[in-house]
Amino acid sequence: MKSVLPLVLPLVAALIYVGGALLAKRSAELGVGVWRTAFISNLISAALFALLLPFGGTFHADLLWQPALVAVFYLLGQLFNFIALQHGDVSVATPVMGLKIIMVAVFTTLLIESDVSVKLWVAAGLSSLAIALLNRTAGTPRHHVGKTILYSACSATMFAIFDVLVQKWSPAWGLGRFLPVMLGCVALFSFVFVPFFHGPLREVPRAAWPWLLGACLFIGLQSLVFVSAIAGFGEATTANVIYSSRGLWSVVAVWAIGHWFSNREQHLGAAVLRWRLAGALLMLAAIALVLV
Repeated sequence: MKSVLPLVLPLVAALIYVGGALLAKRSAELGVGVWRTAFISNLISAALFALLLPFGGTFHADLLWQPALVAVFYLLGQLFNFIALQHGDVSVATPVMGLKIIMVAVFTTLLIESDVSVKLWVAAGLSSLAIALLNRTAGTPRHHVGKTILYSACSATMFAIFDVLVQKWSPAWGLGRFLPVMLGCVALFSFVFVPFFHGPLREVPRAAWPWLLGACLFIGLQSLVFVSAIAGFGEATTANVIYSSRGLWSVVAVWAIGHWFSNREQHLGAAVLRWRLAGALLMLAAIALVLV
């Protein structure tokens, strides 16, 4: 019987990510800043990924450049993601991140030299169209939409390359070696952020710490779940189609529980709701196409 974990894990990661995005947005509004957020997040993520060590594998000292290079793409993707969340709305940044689906399909073909099925290309196309509909504003004012889209697209590109390289290189190392080593590199590289802090960590407002730590924990946990699915089962394109549902969940969360996070995005017009419902249906169709 075929395991359902390659399908369930990306969905779980998508839901966890939305919680992390809302927490990160609130943390940014309290003045934590991108650099301190990324630094704390990477240290927590490295600790979480160390939990994979018991799964075993083989350490390749001569191939250490592989997890180190992958760590750079992870770091850039995460940094652009936090910048997008700081400058713009969660309900814009998260759907645009779904562009990663197309990029993963392309990079899978270029870097792994494997064919992507027509079904997955169609699902990726439907997901991208869904993202466009989810992002329709109908004249509703947004905060720094251009910058948000740009930074989110940059983040999507970096994470797409990251996903494909994990799928390409992790099998030789094993789940319990490649990912912990890679996140260890991420934590080490993160110390270059320190000179860019707005102030020492001790100057982070006390009220911001619960939001900051919650955001970092959620984002690290969703990374652990999602990346483990790719490293353990492959199928980066399929995983990303399902993971792209976070665009839908982010819109639902903003409307339903945004006020819990003092989020002001839930006050959107009926026209925006109609466009996003259409986008949600397309997103679900893309996911169903992968599941069948």
